[in-house]
Amino acid sequence: MAPPAWATCGSANCFLVTGTQEGVRPSGILTVDLTYRYISQSRKLDGSEEVADVLVPSIDFDNGVISTDLHREIRTQNTLVQVDLSYGVTPKLTIAGSLPIINQRDHEHYHEAGTPSEHFSNQDGTSGFGDVRVGARYAFVVKTKDLLAGGLAIKFPTGAYTLLDSEGAINEPTIQPGTGSTDVILSLYYAHQVVPARFEWFASTAWRGAGENDLDYEFGDETLASAGIRHKPGARVSWSLQANLRRTGRDRFRSEEVPSTGATLIDLTPGMQFDAGTGTSLYGFFQYPVSQDVNEMQLAPRGAFLAGVSKSF
Repeated sequence: MAPPAWATCGSANCFLVTGTQEGVRPSGILTVDLTYRYISQSRKLDGSEEVADVLVPSIDFDNGVISTDLHREIRTQNTLVQVDLSYGVTPKLTIAGSLPIINQRDHEHYHEAGTPSEHFSNQDGTSGFGDVRVGARYAFVVKTKDLLAGGLAIKFPTGAYTLLDSEGAINEPTIQPGTGSTDVILSLYYAHQVVPARFEWFASTAWRGAGENDLDYEFGDETLASAGIRHKPGARVSWSLQANLRRTGRDRFRSEEVPSTGATLIDLTPGMQFDAGTGTSLYGFFQYPVSQDVNEMQLAPRGAFLAGVSKSF
C-alpha cells in the first residue's frame, strides 16, 4: 500500500495499488521502485459540500492551545518523490522499506482570518526528507492463480516535524515532512488471475495506528482499502482500474480533538504499465475523486497523479 497521508492544511499522498509494491518477491531478487507523486489540493469543502471559504484551526504549540478558525485556506500543492525497496528472503518472505526522499508542500493561506491583522502568505510550505517505513510481507497462500500476503511495518520519525512558518512559530503538523511519531502499519493483499483471459482482480486493505509525538500531537488512525482489475492484452502493456477508499480519524492535541481533521475519501484510479524488459517496468496512475466527506471544513484533492519506474535485480 502507498504510505499513509494527512489532511487539514492540505498534505496528501496517493493511496493505491501500483502492482509493483505489493505481494512478495522471488528469493534473492531486489526490486527498486522510484515514484513521483503530484497532488493539488484546492477543493474547499464543508463536509461533502463545496464552499467559498475554508477556515481551519492553528495549533499553538508554545501555549498548548488550539486556535480555531485562524487560517483561511487557499491551496496546497504536494510534490513527492519516494524510493521503495523490497527483497525476497525466501519464496514467501519479503522485507521492504520506503524512503520518502522529497516531501515538498507549497501552501497558500491567510493568517489571522477575520481579524484586522488578516494577511496572505505563500511562504508557509515545507520541504524535506520524510518518515522512513521498514517492514516485511509474508505470503500465506502462493498458488498458480492466487496470492494472499500480509504485511507488518513500522514508520519511524525520521522526517522533520518542527519546521517553522514565516512568523517563526512551529508550522502546522499536517504539512511538515514528518510526523514525529512511531506508527504501526498492518496490511493484507489478495490477487487472483483469470486464465487464459489475462485478467487479474485484486483487493487490499491496510490500517495505520499512529503514536503521539513529543509535541503532544497525535494523528488520527487511518484505514485504506482498494479493489480493482488488471488486464494484460499483449506481451508488454497492461491496464488497470481500481477504486480506493481512505478513512482517517480525528487528530488529537494534548488529548483534545482537533477540528477540521479526519475524512472519508473515495477515488477511481485508471492506470497503465509498460514492461520494458530486463526486469524494468514503467507505470502511471491518475486518481479521480468520486466522493469526499471531511469533518468540518478542509481542503481536498482535485486529483492526483503518480508515475513510477520499477527495476528488479
